[in-house]
Amino acid sequence: MDAATRVMAARAVAASRLLVAVGALGAALPGPRIPRRPSASPSSAGLMRRGLFVTDDTMSERGRGSRRDSNDNLSSKVSFMLNSMSGPNPASEDRHRFSFVLNTSLESNSASNTFIALNSGPSSFDSASRPSRQISREMNFVPRLKRSSFVGTSSAEAREDHKLIPHRAASKSAPVSDQIQKHVQAFHLPKEQLEHVRDSVYLAMQNGLKEKAKDGRALPMLPSYVCTLTDGTETGDFLGLEMKKDHLKIMLLQLSDKDAPVMKKKNFPITENIVNGSGEQLFEFFAKCVATFLDGLSLNTNNLPLCFCFPFPCEHNALNQCKLTRWNKDCRWPGVEGNDVAQLLQTALNQTCKNYKIDVIAVIDDAVGTLLSCHSEKEPCEVGMVIDAGTNCGYVEEMQHVAGLEHDTGCMCINTEWGSFGKLGELDDITTEFDLQMDNLSMDRGKNKFEKLISSIYLCDTIRVTLATLAEKGDIFSGVLTPTLLTKGKIELQDVVDIIDEKVGLANTKNFLVRLGMVASNQDCFNVQQICQAVFVRSAKLCAAGLAGVLTHIRTSQGLPQLKITVAVDGNMYKSQSQYGQILQETLKSLAPDCTATFATSDHGCVFGAARVAAATERLKHQQEGVAQVLAPFHLSMSDMDTLRTMMRQEMEKGLSKETHSTATVRMLPTYVRHLPDGSERGEFLALDLGGTNFRVLMVQVKSKEDGGVHMVSESYTIPPKVAQSNEKELFDHIVQCILDFHSKHSIMGRTLPLGFTFSFPCNQTSLDKGILLRWTKGFSATGCVGEDVVQLLREAVARQADIDIDVVAIVNDTVGTMMACAYVDPNCEIGLIVGTGTNACYMEEMRNVGTVEGDEGRMCINMEWGAFGDNGCLEHYITQFDERVDAESINAGQQRYEKLISGMYLGEIVRYILLELTSRKVIFRGRQSDVLKTKNFFPTKFLTNVEDTPGHHYVCNILEEYGLSVSTEDALVVRDVCRAVSSRAAKMCAVGISAVVEKIRENRHASKLDITVGVDGTLYKMHPYFAAKLHKTVALIAPNCNVKFLLSEDGSGKGAALIAAVASHK
Repeated sequence: MDAATRVMAARAVAASRLLVAVGALGAALPGPRIPRRPSASPSSAGLMRRGLFVTDDTMSERGRGSRRDSNDNLSSKVSFMLNSMSGPNPASEDRHRFSFVLNTSLESNSASNTFIALNSGPSSFDSASRPSRQISREMNFVPRLKRSSFVGTSSAEAREDHKLIPHRAASKSAPVSDQIQKHVQAFHLPKEQLEHVRDSVYLAMQNGLKEKAKDGRALPMLPSYVCTLTDGTETGDFLGLEMKKDHLKIMLLQLSDKDAPVMKKKNFPITENIVNGSGEQLFEFFAKCVATFLDGLSLNTNNLPLCFCFPFPCEHNALNQCKLTRWNKDCRWPGVEGNDVAQLLQTALNQTCKNYKIDVIAVIDDAVGTLLSCHSEKEPCEVGMVIDAGTNCGYVEEMQHVAGLEHDTGCMCINTEWGSFGKLGELDDITTEFDLQMDNLSMDRGKNKFEKLISSIYLCDTIRVTLATLAEKGDIFSGVLTPTLLTKGKIELQDVVDIIDEKVGLANTKNFLVRLGMVASNQDCFNVQQICQAVFVRSAKLCAAGLAGVLTHIRTSQGLPQLKITVAVDGNMYKSQSQYGQILQETLKSLAPDCTATFATSDHGCVFGAARVAAATERLKHQQEGVAQVLAPFHLSMSDMDTLRTMMRQEMEKGLSKETHSTATVRMLPTYVRHLPDGSERGEFLALDLGGTNFRVLMVQVKSKEDGGVHMVSESYTIPPKVAQSNEKELFDHIVQCILDFHSKHSIMGRTLPLGFTFSFPCNQTSLDKGILLRWTKGFSATGCVGEDVVQLLREAVARQADIDIDVVAIVNDTVGTMMACAYVDPNCEIGLIVGTGTNACYMEEMRNVGTVEGDEGRMCINMEWGAFGDNGCLEHYITQFDERVDAESINAGQQRYEKLISGMYLGEIVRYILLELTSRKVIFRGRQSDVLKTKNFFPTKFLTNVEDTPGHHYVCNILEEYGLSVSTEDALVVRDVCRAVSSRAAKMCAVGISAVVEKIRENRHASKLDITVGVDGTLYKMHPYFAAKLHKTVALIAPNCNVKFLLSEDGSGKGAALIAAVASHK
């Protein structure tokens, strides 16, 4: 008998035995019953009718619903298929296996079917005749159906028995039926739909950041309270835990400043009894795993900070305070939802790991863990993305953009929880009937729609449901199903990756289907491959659309035309097949052309990121402690400010008293300005404003307010340093030359106009037009001036010029000029304040209190010269080591101590010395000293203004880089904190002086309440973003009985001087 004849004979024998087995099986099933759910939803009921899902009846209660039975009499009909396998040896009877499906139903076209599947061969025919024994050892069944509904071989037996039939691989252009093509096309997403997803994700992020109470319009955008990334300076031992769907990862990360990082890690499988247990049992298991892990190591310390990567949505109140809001990814453990995950873990660790002091300092999600796992000093990473059993994305956000946070300074990792996107139906247009069927089988129906279109567990089940549905419709597999195809979880990600392999995908498909017990043609294999490819590609493109939305938000929030950023990625979906990453990146380029993303694959996973979070958190804690210690002396309490105000009042009284005036540090100099402008002044006047290295000459025309009030023209001039530090003749000759130039430019040569001379240096005035210079400040040191009448020095310089004549009627301080200019606008203005390069104040005092001038009637403006407050040592308790260094390096050491705490000339230097100290302590700049920080006067006041006025840490970094400093995000935030501490103290110190003045005026009037206006000028007040607000707030706090209004001066030192001249001429 030849081989062909032997094959045919073997088939005949096998067929006859199979019929005998079927007959015996039919006899064993008289009147079969099939339970049904009478009230099931249309989708789930349809799935049950078509037999599209099966689960093991050993599942825990969280995977089962209540069982409902109904009785229907069914008849049986049999269909079977013969599948002949061949190998390298000639075919024989013992090498044949048969697959058949018994379809028991009431009628042939019944929509409610029960399938019995058998894989049989000569060795199993005897058992097949006893069908009650033929039940598979690894069978899974339709939920809510009895075990007798399906019969079949185990998957292990199927793999062993089936062999691939030699076939010619179908070409990529193999024809696909219109029916199959229609379903494959449903998974294809055109660019317009992807752009809609991108824009919808972007909008949902915006809404999520703005709303404290999230609603359906918003992504959760959960704050992680991870406010720092690693910078390479961390040292110590740190634990990381990562919970996966089926195992726990533990890592010990050992960092030192000398050796390379050491990682010790181990995985612990989550066993079936833990899967079916309670939340308490789950965390006890985690703690035991940690104890087992640590007991196997040789440690130098028992103090171990721990960060737990918990990949489920949690609501954080702090880094180590987070409540689980809901389970997802088809996971459930009772007793955890609504409870603090960190506390559950800490309690379990305290009870189990008694030989160790483990502190749960952080709980993070897997996206943040991924971000930290790839971040480095050389390659900063600001986005983390997970594409695994679930999917999520986290990124670094400016805290000022996040609603509901206690602080708005710095940055924080935000967990978008983008898997929940789609609640408003944004994904409805791209959701297929198979997605809906899969969703109905999930444990969280109708939720996490975006995740169900991307992540691996749902992708695999979508493919399974698609194949089962098409087979049931007769579009593939000749309409035949097996229980393995109907069993949830039987298709894994690796199966899909093998199927879509470009080289051997069709052969892999054949093997895969055989393993499922399917008899598939080459065309079926090609169809399955096309379906898997379509679902796989859709996942990658949707992920790209979501990421495009995230990157677009980052770019726009930072105000950048182009964004360059690194994205950390983890998860088997991304890592399993290079094609996934290629599709994702190509799609991203198309959807976000203004964003250039570099992708970094997480090599060590989220557990490494968790350990690094623990390390960075500990480093940040020590850094913050160091910064707080250095800046503590700059924080003034209410008690401090009350004490300072009292001391200021005492010095004011000394300055006003004839007996103590000569020893007072606050000189309280009479200005001989006895009247404020009342609006009746008229005429043309000159003003000379000398307040620093830049000075101005002005011509001021004073008209009635109805005719426009005051009109001015001016020219600015410079006094070179060599002139400022020369002698009285060179200095005042230079000034007169500038006045002469002004006369020539404005055609007033030959005219003699009254001139008000604003001279912003300490003077002792003996009359309105006579002022004796007490000392130089602001970098001036011209000889022959101190102790001399500066008005006379000016007149002598004018006399040396034949072409000009000037009538100097008043010498005024810039503070007095500011008060006069504001009083012209607001008659209630009786105080002048300058806060710029220097600082000073003046006010209208009752003559009866001015002991240094004869007469008790009326009032006089007093130039306080308060910059010298503290020169007698009374401020010693409030002067820091940094103030001492600034004073020692100044040209007037030991003088103007109060001014050096407030004015813009010195604030930048104070900041520089603080940064040097923090660097020496290795708190910032990684302890690296730089020439920039060592350069005297490198930081001007504008530096503080720019740093404090920036909307985010990126801008601070850019500013520091412009000054030649390479900084991290944390460095930038520390620099900002230092600037704010220094400027805040300056504002409070200034407020102390103003509160002393307004209280003095209130007491002079014997008033319980005082309404008064302060005229203000100076670049620090005008330009600094927070100085003015802090000043106003502090004055209101420490002088509650005074309603103080601040009025910004319009050119007080120029206009004010002219108005003083006008008032003097008018009176």
